Amino acid sequence: MRYAGIVVAGGSARRLSGVDKPALSVGGKPLLARAIHALDGAERVIAVGPRRPGFDVLWTREPVPGTGPVAALAAGLAFVPEDVEAVVVLAADLPGVRRSTVDRLLAALGDGDGAVLVDAAGKRQWLLGAWRAAALRAALPEQVENAALRRVLGGLAVAEVPAERGEAEDIDTPEDLERHR
Repeated sequence: MRYAGIVVAGGSARRLSGVDKPALSVGGKPLLARAIHALDGAERVIAVGPRRPGFDVLWTREPVPGTGPVAALAAGLAFVPEDVEAVVVLAADLPGVRRSTVDRLLAALGDGDGAVLVDAAGKRQWLLGAWRAAALRAALPEQVENAALRRVLGGLAVAEVPAERGEAEDIDTPEDLERHR
């Protein structure tokens, strides 16, 4: 299946004292590089956030930076070619995301609108999913700034893909980072 990737790489990282989370190194590799590597089979990878040197992706920003993941998703979707069937959306702070994660999400799409990873507690990880491009475009509200991602995507036909160990974890706090170093 032909797909594009969108990496949501903005945010203020308030719980990490404003540090650039995507630039944090886990296992000797920046978190942003881990997300981009997981999208190795994508026709195009779009990173939404402040431009960071050394990454071969298409960079964009939401019109009003800091207005949330729906605004970031809309900004990235603007660069997804119309003839690409699916879009994989990843946060840039996922130390356990792999190419096999993306492959499983794409395989789970079936006839539905999307597939998301579900953590061990049964919580859907909205920034770890594969989506039909047309369904994403149709689901976006007119006002994307500060919209809730789970509300925007929650009404779609979504397949749940159980996360493998560590796959759905993200880095939000100094303790999270220390656990993954």
